[in-house]
Amino acid sequence: MVNNKTQCFTCNKDKITYLCGGCLRNFCLMDLTKHRQILKEELHLIINDYDQFKEIFSEQKPNSHDLSLIDQINQWETDSIDKIKQEAQDCRNIIIGYSQTFLNDIEMKFNDLSEQMKQIDEENEFNEINLNYLRIQLRKTTEELNNPSTISIEEDSQPFINEISIISLEQKPKFNKWKQNAITVAGGNEEGQELNQLNSPRGIFVDKNKNIFIADYHNHRIVEWKCNEEEGQIIAGTHRQGNRIDQLSHPTDVIIDQQNHSIIIADKGNKRVIQWLTQKQQILINHICCYGLAMDKYGFLYVTNTGKDEVRRWKMGEYNNEGIVVAGGNGNGNQLSQLNSPGFIFVDEDQSVYVSDWGNQRIIKWRKDAKEGTIVAGGNDGGENLNQLYHPQGVIVDGLGQVYVADYGNHRVIRWCEGKEEGEIVVGGNDQGNQSNQLNLPSGLSFDDDGNLYVADYLNHRVQKFEIIL
Repeated sequence: MVNNKTQCFTCNKDKITYLCGGCLRNFCLMDLTKHRQILKEELHLIINDYDQFKEIFSEQKPNSHDLSLIDQINQWETDSIDKIKQEAQDCRNIIIGYSQTFLNDIEMKFNDLSEQMKQIDEENEFNEINLNYLRIQLRKTTEELNNPSTISIEEDSQPFINEISIISLEQKPKFNKWKQNAITVAGGNEEGQELNQLNSPRGIFVDKNKNIFIADYHNHRIVEWKCNEEEGQIIAGTHRQGNRIDQLSHPTDVIIDQQNHSIIIADKGNKRVIQWLTQKQQILINHICCYGLAMDKYGFLYVTNTGKDEVRRWKMGEYNNEGIVVAGGNGNGNQLSQLNSPGFIFVDEDQSVYVSDWGNQRIIKWRKDAKEGTIVAGGNDGGENLNQLYHPQGVIVDGLGQVYVADYGNHRVIRWCEGKEEGEIVVGGNDQGNQSNQLNLPSGLSFDDDGNLYVADYLNHRVQKFEIIL
């Protein structure tokens, strides 16, 4: 018999398969059903987004900016009409004045002619010459009255009033750029444990005051480096590695809980997530190979569990359970439902999770409640081409959905725009080094409120600030 079996994309077994017309992959009947269910869920998400948009759209009213523009148009109309009326009245006055002067002149000529005729008649001294003169003068005056000098209106080719027009201000993606020579804002004084030094910084967090919180990896501490200060201050951990409640071991990431102003730390070496609040410590999650941290606008905490190749989510204050898997959790692998040594993470406004999938050389996006992710950067094996990444670390996403990646092994930060097949270098990419335009294994990333880009420069033991070009 003819062997008509092929390998199923999901289970990797040789079975009778069916081609999906969308992704052009072969699935066995069971996995095709699952694949169709995933697509159906995606459709429901789109429908849900549409319903939300429809609800928002139905409530839309002209905004204050539109009303302001209409006020400007009304004012232009009023000013223009007033200007036209004034100019028209000036022209009328000129014509009336000219006409009156003309009539006065004719009247004077008639009066003069009348006096001459009266004088000749009274003196009774007239002849053919006098009569002919009078006849000619009367005819000329009559003709002048019937044929006044011609006047006309001339239109100026130059616009009399300022013309206005409506220009579409349709928003287009703003591709920000940054100065290529960075400012060292933390560390940069060689490797060490003094307050003006760092030792292999990993994750960073920049608050609204531009203070930088740094996971000082090999110093086993969290350092806060206030804006424009020459040294930092230890706010968690000590100089020594340990597993006491007040000690840390190779912290990889740090975030600020805005609700209670505490700091949450991925204490990787101790396999725990710990919270510090005014020198008081509390273990939130224990027995977890944590690496990256994120918190969404609803207060949910997201943690990378590299030991199980997954990302889990916990509701604030409910850390006594196992949390919910929101990405990966299907074993180590390179399928869209799998992760391979995930590191840093980012969560957007829609609770989509962006995972720095270290071992798979890619950034993968998992929408809320999705069963598998979508590759948004890399995924073409490790390399230095613009369509590749080499062990990506930090990941952040801006309001336009553009993904910024700390391309660790390529010593650069690269930006991937939605729908593009390759990225573009934002900063770095000038070989490995310690100059102001170079990076050496960039790790954590963060933006401040002004759009300046901060990079944890791992092997240069510093944090670099790349100022935005406005």
